[in-house]
Amino acid sequence: MPLIVQKFGGSSVATPERILRAARRAIRAQQEGNQVVMVVSAMGDTTDELLELAAKITDRPPAREMDMLLSTGEQVSVALMAMAIHSLGHKAVSLTGAQIGVKTDNSFRKARIKSIETTRLRRLLDEGNIVIAAGFQGIDDDFNITTLGRGGSDTTAVALAAVLRADACEIYTDVDGVYTTDPRIVPEARRVSRISYDEMLELASLGAGVMHSRSIEFGKKFQVPIHVRSSFTDEPGTMITEEPERIDVPVSGAAITRDEARLTVHGVPDRPGTSLEIFAPLAARNISVDMIVQNVGESGRADISFTVPRSELDLALEAVHEAAPRVSAEKISHDDRVAKVSVVGLGMARQTGVAQKMFRALADAGINIQMITTSEIKISVLVDRERAAEALRIVHHAFELDRLPPATRPEGPEAAIARRGVAVAGNGSSAMAATVVDRLQSMHMEELTIDDITLDSSQARVTISGLPDRPGIAARVFEEIAAAGIFVDMIVQSHPSSAGSASLSFTMPQPQLARSLEAARQVAEALGCRNVTSSPRIAKLSVSGVGLRTHVGVAIRMFKALASAGINVEMINTSEVRVNVVVDAEQGQRGLAQLQTAFADVLR
Repeated sequence: MPLIVQKFGGSSVATPERILRAARRAIRAQQEGNQVVMVVSAMGDTTDELLELAAKITDRPPAREMDMLLSTGEQVSVALMAMAIHSLGHKAVSLTGAQIGVKTDNSFRKARIKSIETTRLRRLLDEGNIVIAAGFQGIDDDFNITTLGRGGSDTTAVALAAVLRADACEIYTDVDGVYTTDPRIVPEARRVSRISYDEMLELASLGAGVMHSRSIEFGKKFQVPIHVRSSFTDEPGTMITEEPERIDVPVSGAAITRDEARLTVHGVPDRPGTSLEIFAPLAARNISVDMIVQNVGESGRADISFTVPRSELDLALEAVHEAAPRVSAEKISHDDRVAKVSVVGLGMARQTGVAQKMFRALADAGINIQMITTSEIKISVLVDRERAAEALRIVHHAFELDRLPPATRPEGPEAAIARRGVAVAGNGSSAMAATVVDRLQSMHMEELTIDDITLDSSQARVTISGLPDRPGIAARVFEEIAAAGIFVDMIVQSHPSSAGSASLSFTMPQPQLARSLEAARQVAEALGCRNVTSSPRIAKLSVSGVGLRTHVGVAIRMFKALASAGINVEMINTSEVRVNVVVDAEQGQRGLAQLQTAFADVLR
């Protein structure tokens, strides 16, 4: 019999009327011939109210006791949902995370799922019950109640869908799907019919609140098709699968991350081990580092900039001040008035001119870009927070994200699953199904998974130093580059120095170096830049997988492996699914071997 997991968020169960509406939806799914597991969040603002209650007792509540407190919100919801289903004449059983068998580590307030025991769930389903599971919570090896962090009910739902090999995982919320950006900021934002796991991972990490990023990690790792839809209508919603809505459209969405803070460590020696020394104290404090920008050094020294959540700035500053003397840094600067604006799309890896279009749109509005970092499917810029919402609207318009791509039509979950060939319960075996089962049986469910470690020795690098710190500079540079027909891969623009100038590096295929240098020198002369340097061969090392951002030690492990071999990191950029570093071309093969050894325990 087909099995469906349905998750209902806090707004979807905020009142008794909404609980009854959700109950009827689950009953309808069961009457259509499905076994049904419901995952339910705490009602409405219950979690916030519990946090406020704790704050009235103490400003430093023990994390274990906070998990005891916060888990009660879901316990209320599941009991009421079971009562609602019983009142409508159907069978239901409510279960806490512990009763389900959700085993986690002991990281209170942000626990990770290790395993889920399904025997009891399957027995209750076979007895004709709708099983109502408390989201957001589990139990550790010492029987302590743990919680998964805000948004953890999404993670519970997709994890259950994975271990049960469900035919569908439906996420019911107060919006009717995933939008090209936040419609509260950009009213013309459009709901997309389908989005890829990688695109959704990037958007979720950038602040798109529809889905929690850890739940998307589960979906990608275990091949769970996720259907995001409204709990108030029967609109088709959005499917999150392997493939995007349109591969030939360069940008599928835009996002804003408001509460960012930027730190820069100025004038660090450009030698092996520097990045490790700076980021190790941050990882030790479990600080989530987002943008990392290291550009090519000058005169033996370089600047390293990165962003952290504004709420963690003080802790990050403490860590950086600890590291600074060890690396003989010249100074440390920071700014808590910045925001990150990003565009995301699988299609940008196949098209030129995407960065140039974004930079020009911002330049025409007089918005200054403080930092740039790119990945294969994302371009992020750091701007002043006061202009961030305006910047989001501008880039959304520039890429015409409000327009329905031609030849696109809404697609329901059955079509998406069939088209992708995903193996679901009862489909028999396939290579993909075998891989998923192996992963479920051989690992902690939320452990880091590295899919690939690669070396690209086909690129060259150009660096322009002394760029003026004013709007329009990046647009001017990349308009010249685009006009020369050059395909740009990595782009890294450092934060301006105290002298008011920045460095900008980009990589391109080696045969295009001569044209790139000519274009860069022309624009550098026109802008009064200091100089242009290049490298005819570089080695780009990439680590890609699932959980790179939520497992803060990935970059540290890379830096440590390379430093131990005496390999200097010249450039860094990061994304949700990949960390890229550039090293000297002669060190590429050795660097690849070092990384393969360092990640051997999590390489699939």
